[in-house]
Amino acid sequence: MAAAGAGAGSEGKKRGSSRSWILFDAAGDERVLDADKYAIMHRVDINARDLRILDPLLSYPSTILGRERAIVLNLEHIKAIITSEEVLLRDPSDENVIPVVEELRRRIAPSSATQHDGKENLSGQHDVEGAEEDESPFEFRALEVTLEAICSFLDARTTELETDAYPALDELTSKISSRNLDRVRKLKSGMTRLTARVQKVRDELEQLLDDDDDMADLYLSRKLAGASSPVSGSGGPNWFPASPTIGSKISRASRASVATVHGNENDVEELEMLLEAYFMQIDGTLNKLTTLREYIDDTEDYINIQLDNHRNQLIQLELFLSSGTVCLSLYSLVAGVFGMNIPYTWNDNHGYIFKWVVLVSGLFCAFMFVSIVAYARHKGLVGS
Repeated sequence: MAAAGAGAGSEGKKRGSSRSWILFDAAGDERVLDADKYAIMHRVDINARDLRILDPLLSYPSTILGRERAIVLNLEHIKAIITSEEVLLRDPSDENVIPVVEELRRRIAPSSATQHDGKENLSGQHDVEGAEEDESPFEFRALEVTLEAICSFLDARTTELETDAYPALDELTSKISSRNLDRVRKLKSGMTRLTARVQKVRDELEQLLDDDDDMADLYLSRKLAGASSPVSGSGGPNWFPASPTIGSKISRASRASVATVHGNENDVEELEMLLEAYFMQIDGTLNKLTTLREYIDDTEDYINIQLDNHRNQLIQLELFLSSGTVCLSLYSLVAGVFGMNIPYTWNDNHGYIFKWVVLVSGLFCAFMFVSIVAYARHKGLVGS
């Protein structure tokens, strides 16, 4: 029983510590790997520092690294290792990664291999080789899938944010309340975080586009073909079997590498066009967020103007109340003086004088209040 408990504990520890990978190869096969980091490092020939970038428990910015035999790709939730013949994608059961897995199934599967076999039977080997030379290397097609997935994901998040933000901002301008302010505050925080994520992806693509050497490092098929070119000249039949059935299973990346090995090693036009397309897409997403930020800033300015207007109205009301208080104080002073219990000789048999004092004091205070208000309007202290 103790052994069973220990086994269950070790199994639970394994499930908690290891993360699965899904592997796609150029022949269209896929399988799930539950390999540890040492097996992955040995398989794709990368070091532990590069593999640490793909650790979901660690916070690393968006990165696309070209190594000797692999491309290490960390774009938000997409963490993958691309070689010239394989794609290893981490956490395939994640809800955000599932669309990437499905797209890899659709795009990486060599559907054109069967068509090429048919052409081979009808037109010969030369036509097949011409069609194969037009294909992009395997690593570029895999990289295109990941870039398209991350750009679409961020654009979808931006669209959702815009759908929620614009009505909330319009409602806030019509009615300033605690609920609307809190709602806009949360949307602004989400926009700030999303902008930072989009900016990281954009900066990584821009850095790649600005450095031809970094882009050249992503040509895995070219490097692989360049390393094997002295052998392929004399032993070509050993690399490519004559059987069309077996030949259809060979990686299109490897076949494309043979076509590109004779080209200029510094030519990165194909990859540059690919990266520029998705750079423009992610830049458009960033422009949407920038426009949304400007709209939020304009809304904040409008709200501040409204609050300043209300504050000015309160100041005007305070001025009117203060002026009225001063005038009533003078009226109370007169009433207090005449209300003192002091005998006045001129007050004897002159009871009507009380009416005149009340009337004159009231008129004087009213005149004084009107004069203060007129002076304030004349100086522009209050509105007309």
